[in-house]
Parts: sequence; structure tokens; C-alpha cells
Amino acid sequence: MIKYPILQQGITIGVTAPSSGVPTELHELLKTACSRMEAKGFNVTCGDTAWTQDKAKSAPAKKRAEEFNKMMNDENIHIIIPPWGGELLIETLEYIDFENIRNKWVLGYSDISLLLLAITLKTGIATAHGTNLVDLRGEYSDDTTAMWQSVLSTKKGESILQHSSEKYQKEWKFDKPTPCVFNLTEQTDWKSTSNNRVKVQGRLLGGCIDSIRHLIGTTFGEVQRFKENYIKGESVIWFLENCELSTTDLRKSLVQMKLAGWFENCSGIMFGRSPANTPVRNYTVEDVYKELSEDLQIPIIYDIDCGHVPPQITLLNGAYAEVETDSGKGTILQYFK
Repeated sequence: MIKYPILQQGITIGVTAPSSGVPTELHELLKTACSRMEAKGFNVTCGDTAWTQDKAKSAPAKKRAEEFNKMMNDENIHIIIPPWGGELLIETLEYIDFENIRNKWVLGYSDISLLLLAITLKTGIATAHGTNLVDLRGEYSDDTTAMWQSVLSTKKGESILQHSSEKYQKEWKFDKPTPCVFNLTEQTDWKSTSNNRVKVQGRLLGGCIDSIRHLIGTTFGEVQRFKENYIKGESVIWFLENCELSTTDLRKSLVQMKLAGWFENCSGIMFGRSPANTPVRNYTVEDVYKELSEDLQIPIIYDIDCGHVPPQITLLNGAYAEVETDSGKGTILQYFK
């Protein structure tokens, strides 16, 4: 059985950086985000790692893990939201106290998704792939991003519906900030390899493929064990997003996932919009999706609201979902069961 945390009103957010912290010159971004959360009625507790960054990480691996473990075990902290992602979260995994992880939400994406997936696979506790804290610093959030609070407040046994965004952000314009942080200018268009209406259902698992692929072959990436212990043979819908991989790197990573058995009993795969997906010669990301769909004989939905091209739907590792897409629009109905 999947265990679902629940977000209450007036709770305390713990801010720790198991991957990258915020360098001094950007501290104002984090301070603003914390102030916005406090204005919404949350209490905020920031750990030391949130404010430091050196050699591609917030702090040495043991220190990052110890701060995360401390916040996870603190009864006065109810949700953990890192400031953002990074590069080297994998260094902390051997020091994370998975045996004593409490049933509380961890929310984030990018390199944070490595920790999210590891927690769900090892413990059966649902984790939340979605906005990071720094992107909540606006005067308000766009409709898609703002759903994080409603999703994480859903009670066990209930369900919640999310819709594809109206528009997405093509590129960051740091010199032209908007009241909702993002510059949402491009029309959202969910696509599929079949170009037809697609409906899939199953348990959600996923994250940033650049990061989560490194769980393969470790005790933190035992997908088969998770299926046997927590979802009793139910099918899986993978959601994946690519931060920096070329099309050939993406293809190699997907083949490795397949060879590791991650796609066994998979009902469908969703890919987020990507700032990467650089073609190699004339090998495009659409070729990758088509080959994967034909190889696995499952539908592939792509350019969904997930990952490094915001905004993002809040997707829960472990939740049962019904996903539909038709004519460029999509819905994701998640059941807390």
C-alpha cells in the first residue's frame, strides 16, 4: 500500500538543499520565496545548506544528508521543499536514513527527483514532483503551478484532477520578471506518437531522466521490489523529463531503463517539454519517442507540463493516475489509493 502524506493549514516548510544551495548573490530569491510562503500562512525553517554553494553542491554529502534527516525527523516540520535542484544529490543517498523517513511530503524536481524516486521505491511513501521553492517567489502562481497546494492537501481515498496548462515558458527572461515568475508566452500542445486520443492508467513513477537513470543497479532503484511490495503487480506510467541530454544520450538512457526491467508492465510513458533534446545528425527526439513506442508497444505522450520548461503539473510518485490527451490538451486524474 502506498502511504500518502497530507498538507494541513498553518504548517511549517523545511527548506534544505540536498543538491545545490543558493549562492550569496542570489539569496534575495530565496528570501523572497520564504516571505511569500509566510504571507500564505506557512511557517518556514531554513537549514544552513540552503544558503551555501561551492564546488557544484551546497555542502559535503554527509552534511546535506544529516540536515535532510534532521528535518525529516523533526515533528515540527511538515513538508520539505528544497530551493531548487542541482547536480550531485546522488552523493547523499548512502547517508539518507530511509529506515526512519516520516510520512511527510518532499516536493521538487530536477536533481531532487532522484531523492523523490528513491524514497518512494524504498519506503512506499508518495513523493511530489513539481515546483521548487524559488519558483514560488512571485506575487501569485500561474494556475498550473498553484495546484501543488491543492494536490498535497488531498486526503487518502480522494482524487484530484489537473489540466494541461494554457501556455508555457519558452525561455527564461531574468531581466523581465513577471508577477508569477514565469514568462508564459507559448501555446501548450500535448502530443502523442499515435496522433490520436490517448488514455492510460497506472501508478506514476518518474523524474528527471538525467538524474534518475543513475539509480539503475543500486539498492535505491529496485523498481521490481517496489512493485511487489507496494502496488501488487499494477501497471506503471512513467513520467520523464530531459534537462540536458542529446537525443542519443536520451535513447541510451531509455534502453538502459528497459534492459534493467524498469519498463516491464508499463502502460504508457509521458515526457515533459525539454530545453535539450538536441538532434544528433538527423536523429530527432520524435524518432526516439516513435522507436520507444514501437519497441514497448505502449503509447507515448510528450511535451506535457513536467520539468525544466515551466509550468509544471504536480505528479505524485506512487499515486494511481488516469491520463488522457486529445487535440493538444490533457488531463491527469490522481487517486490517493
